[in-house]
Amino acid sequence: MLDVSRALVQYVARLLQEERRQLGTPKGSRALTPFRQAVMVLRWFRGERDIPKLGRDHRVSRATAYRYITEGIDVLAAQAPDLHEALDRAQADGLGYVILDGTLIFIDRCAEQSLSVKGEPIDAWYSGKAHQHAGNLQALSAPSGLPLWIAHVEPGSVHDLTAARAHVLGALYAAAAGGLPTLADGGYDGAGIGVHTPIKQPQEIRPSARTTAPTTNSCAACAVSVNAGSPCSKAAGGSSSTSPPAPAQSATSPARPLY
Repeated sequence: MLDVSRALVQYVARLLQEERRQLGTPKGSRALTPFRQAVMVLRWFRGERDIPKLGRDHRVSRATAYRYITEGIDVLAAQAPDLHEALDRAQADGLGYVILDGTLIFIDRCAEQSLSVKGEPIDAWYSGKAHQHAGNLQALSAPSGLPLWIAHVEPGSVHDLTAARAHVLGALYAAAAGGLPTLADGGYDGAGIGVHTPIKQPQEIRPSARTTAPTTNSCAACAVSVNAGSPCSKAAGGSSSTSPPAPAQSATSPARPLY
């Protein structure tokens, strides 16, 4: 049993069929049909991480199983919107704000030497925060927590704010000017206009003296919702594995046997 709808499998199969057509793959030359390959790819997304076992289940070699799964990931990744498309869609959908957050994805890649901001040699992919090798991913999500866009990975030693400046802040400034602000946690303090982070209210300021101006103080109550709504939050079910997020199960189609 595969706990996704048949419509999702057929969608992935169409993408794989189009990829074969563009590559000029002769009909019948592949070990699996696009539909059967789609089933194997989605099994991997849904948690079947033993690729040699997947190959045996589908009667293909280990090398072919790795190649087929990589091909499936690539055709799905090609459907993702770029940053500007994601922000345009968010504005068109009338979202009140977007959430910016980062997460560390633990990896096992080889060491790569780099220089720290102090000019000292460091291991670029080692995260001092997590105390292990990792990649830094920046993500935008809707207020509901639905992922809208994910940046290319940065080494684990890169701070969230530095990664955001490299990948997303410029577009967020333009979006804020158009009426779509961004909420973020305290790790993005100083990100710039339109990116609101929570701050602590000084103790000497009484509640009656607080300003009602639209400053970052107004976002202090949003801090919890930012962390809870972000797809990078562990409380929201965020993953710290090395695999991409699993496709969502259709709410209208029951699970059924597909292979």
